[in-house]
Amino acid sequence: MALTSDDYADLDARLTEHDAYLKSRYPGERPGRQPVHTVYVPADRLDGFRDWGAAALRAMDEFAFPWEEEQIRRKLAEEPIEDLRVDFEDGYGVRDDEQEDAAVRRAARILRDGPLPPFLGLRIKSLEAPTRHRAIRTLDLFLDSYQDTGFVVTLPKVSGPAQVTAMVALLDKLGAPIGFEIQVELPSAILSADGVATVAQLITAAEGRCTGLHYGTYDYSAAAGVAAAYQAMDHPAADYAKAVMQVAAAQTGVRLSDGSTNILPVGSRDDVHGAWQLHHRLVRRSLERGFYQGWDLHPAQLPTRYAATYSFFRDGRDAAETRLRRYVDRQESGIADEPATARALAAYLLRGLDCGALTGAGFSRRELMTFL
Repeated sequence: MALTSDDYADLDARLTEHDAYLKSRYPGERPGRQPVHTVYVPADRLDGFRDWGAAALRAMDEFAFPWEEEQIRRKLAEEPIEDLRVDFEDGYGVRDDEQEDAAVRRAARILRDGPLPPFLGLRIKSLEAPTRHRAIRTLDLFLDSYQDTGFVVTLPKVSGPAQVTAMVALLDKLGAPIGFEIQVELPSAILSADGVATVAQLITAAEGRCTGLHYGTYDYSAAAGVAAAYQAMDHPAADYAKAVMQVAAAQTGVRLSDGSTNILPVGSRDDVHGAWQLHHRLVRRSLERGFYQGWDLHPAQLPTRYAATYSFFRDGRDAAETRLRRYVDRQESGIADEPATARALAAYLLRGLDCGALTGAGFSRRELMTFL
């Protein structure tokens, strides 16, 4: 029996609500540049963040950086930090209200007084009961002191959707048209007591205001019971948490960030080279797994951040351009790429252009954008 126009209309009617849900909940990847890292600087040491590039260059010279290249040096001279996070949480610690109030005002003044990285944010304390009021006070005072909404708020140690809902209500109450990042630092942010994948609920509870999910390596590992000596970005517990984050955030416009390594490039030449080798490997590993951003905690980590990132995109550039060209021209090859793969190839090349790894591509930016 042939279907009538009424049959088509009936099916459309049945799926109208679901179509609207898909459009709102899964709008696709957020356009624009994503920073390759977030640098966390304790609020009481913020005045030194503009010296990070020079400090990184000195480390390269002093310890003979093994991936030496001029492009890394230019990056460190011109734009060493892509995303700065003024930290009032773990990096800052617990102070009395008078001290933290003064630190908030001073941080706002430092940010107003000079050039800033392309991306900027503020990490407040968590909304758990012991630190809740201090977190709210810091955010309120920063908004009043800085008087600019060109930043995001990082919300740490989120344990459930109620905290995210409260954050949305708080920002509405403050009249702040800004987004916030959710830090996944507790197992309860991945799997709730009733067996539900909490992280997906966190994104929903944010009502479109969540800009990113940031994995917290050491808080999460400790809460999961991993011994201190084995807490690391590549531990199986970390991989599981990040895999769940990745699935929950896919096509939502919420970006992912891996965590950090606490093995810093300081000390003897052997110590520095060991830390550089580890950081380079971990950054590359994250990129290969679809985490295009991570945390950096020390100026001497910047050279390995850029060395690993640039090599990741350069190593795959020729193959990606060849596959995409064959797809566009409908050429036969040993790989049967589909439209979704073509989008992934274009997104890869765009990321390479955005981060400065690729300074010219076989496809223009406009051509690559047509695939997304």
